[in-house]
Amino acid sequence: MGIKIGSSLATAAKTIIPLLFGVIVLWLIIRQVEIDRIIEALKRDVDYRIILLSLPFGVIGNIFRALRWDLLIRPLGYTPRKSNLIYAVLGNYGVNLAVPRLGEIWRCTMISRYEKIPLNRLIGTMISDRIFDPIAVFVILVAAFAMNVNFFENFLREHPGIYSQFYVMLTSWWFYAVIAGISLIIFIIFKKYRTSAVICKAIQFISGIWEGVISLSRMKKKWLFVVHTVLIWASYFLYFYICFYAFTFTRDLGINCGFIAFGLSSIAMAVPVQGGMGAWHGMVIAVLVAFGVTLNGATAFAFLVHTVQAIIFTALFGLFGIIALPVANNRKSR
Repeated sequence: MGIKIGSSLATAAKTIIPLLFGVIVLWLIIRQVEIDRIIEALKRDVDYRIILLSLPFGVIGNIFRALRWDLLIRPLGYTPRKSNLIYAVLGNYGVNLAVPRLGEIWRCTMISRYEKIPLNRLIGTMISDRIFDPIAVFVILVAAFAMNVNFFENFLREHPGIYSQFYVMLTSWWFYAVIAGISLIIFIIFKKYRTSAVICKAIQFISGIWEGVISLSRMKKKWLFVVHTVLIWASYFLYFYICFYAFTFTRDLGINCGFIAFGLSSIAMAVPVQGGMGAWHGMVIAVLVAFGVTLNGATAFAFLVHTVQAIIFTALFGLFGIIALPVANNRKSR
C-alpha cells in the first residue's frame, strides 16, 4: 500500500511540478501585457482558417517520425506494423502532455507489448531517434544564424541570460566534476558487484539498449533515414510557419523570421514542461518583438498557436493514438 501511495505521489509530482513551472513563466509573461488588447487582436487580426490549414502538417511530421523509427527497429531483426508505430508516436505526444518525457517510455512499452520486441532494445532505438532531434535543431539554428548574423548578435545582446546560462554551465568545473563523480560511482558499483543478479540484469538491460542505439550503423537504407529526418522537420516548420499568414501583423515578416522563431522555439520544447509551456512562448515572443511586432501582438500569436497546436490538437491526436493502438491490435488478435 505504501509503495502504491509513494508511486502515485511521484507521478503526481512529475505532472504538477513542471506544470506549475510553466504556469509561473506564463504568468510572468501575461503580467507585462494588456489582456484586452490581446483579446482584441484575437478577434480582429486572425484568420482561423489558416490556423486549421497548418494542423495536418503536425500529424504528417509524426507519421514520418514513425516511419523513421521503423528503419531503426528493422536492423534488430523485427518488422513491426507501421500502423502500430504511427499510433504509438501519436500517443507519445498525448502522454507527454500529462507527464513530460513519459511518452517516450510509453511508446516503447506499447510496441514491446504488441510487437513482441524486447523493451530495452526499443528504448535504444528511441534514444537514437531522439539524438537526431537536437542535431536537426542545431543545423536549423546554424542555417538561421548564417542568414541572420546581425539579428542573433542583437538578440543575444538584448537577452544576455540565454547565452550566459549556457556559458556558465559549460565553463564551470562543477559541471564536469559532477559528471565525472557520477560516472565513477557507477563504475565502482558495477565493478564491485558485477557478479550479483541485480547488476547482471542491469548490464544485460543496458547492453540491449546499446544494441538498439547502434542499430543505425546496421541500417541498409541510411539515405532513407536522412530523407525522413528532412521531411519530419520540414513538416514541423510548415506546421509552425503557416500560422504567420493567419495574423495581420506577422504575415509580412518573411521566412527568415519564421526560421529563427522556429529554431529557437524548438530549443524551448526540450524544456521538460508540458508542451514546452512558458519557455516556448518566451522564445517566440522575443523573436517576434525583435522583428517589430508589438508585445501584445507577439503574445497573442504565441498563446493562440501554442494553445491550438501544442495543447488542443496534440491532445486530440494523442488520444486517438492511445485509443487506436489497443483497438487495432485487439481486432487483429481475434
